[in-house]
Amino acid sequence: MRFQFPDQTITVNVPDRPRLLAEVRARLLSGQGFSLATINLDHLVKLRASASYRQIYAAQDLIVADGNPIVWLSRLAGLPVSLVPGSDLLRPLLEMAVADGIAVAFYGSTPAVLAQAALNLNAEMPGLRVVWSGAPAMGFDPTGAEAVSALAAMRASGARLCIISLSAPRQEAFAAFGRTQAPAIGFCGFGAGLDFVAGQQTRAPHWMRKLALEWLWRVMSAPRRLIPRYVACVAILPGQVVGALRQRNARALFILDQSAAAAQQPVQVVAQGAARLGKTPDHDQHGP
Repeated sequence: MRFQFPDQTITVNVPDRPRLLAEVRARLLSGQGFSLATINLDHLVKLRASASYRQIYAAQDLIVADGNPIVWLSRLAGLPVSLVPGSDLLRPLLEMAVADGIAVAFYGSTPAVLAQAALNLNAEMPGLRVVWSGAPAMGFDPTGAEAVSALAAMRASGARLCIISLSAPRQEAFAAFGRTQAPAIGFCGFGAGLDFVAGQQTRAPHWMRKLALEWLWRVMSAPRRLIPRYVACVAILPGQVVGALRQRNARALFILDQSAAAAQQPVQVVAQGAARLGKTPDHDQHGP
């Protein structure tokens, strides 16, 4: 699934959770870092408005669909991907880290949230090694001096996997910057993921998530902040539907062209073989 902008194309390049976990594990075991972004409609709104955010997003190594509208658009485009919310990835990634002996860092939110999240996760996953954590100050610049200092401390700690708990676009900007400063670390931007673990925020009940109603739970929890955000998300949907249909039509035309080319190939092979024997193909040998 691709999202086209005047200066960038953003692609959901990992279609499901099993393939994401396999790719992350392969990278970490080979000493290679990555940056992981979880795209949703709110990100698309911000991407439309900001060229710098588009550049940051284009620098992400791995992008998954975090939001049912992204999944629905991918199906409409004929390039289906699965729903892979960042909050649902947190525990599987940390369990992988435990199994492979990979040290972990937490960055974002508040010191209290990070400490409580580490405590709760250690109780769930004996052997989890959270070797460093840091919470940035208000007005944090994700590529400034504070970020440089945090990444240096993270490298020195031996962490190989960093869970980022910031809002967009700061978390994607920090992850992209982290790739340049700490190329052996994998950066995962999971928004409020650690806040959920720490009990600072409450996630929608499972039944609401199954019915694709998590957005309603969020709106009810913070209506003044989230109603304008969701209105902006709804406003871009018609254009995204048109874009998805264009991708579907382009894909259908490509498949037709490939089929036509494949159908012509046997005729060309017969003609070439006959020419080597000094003959013409059978359909030219018989007169009227």
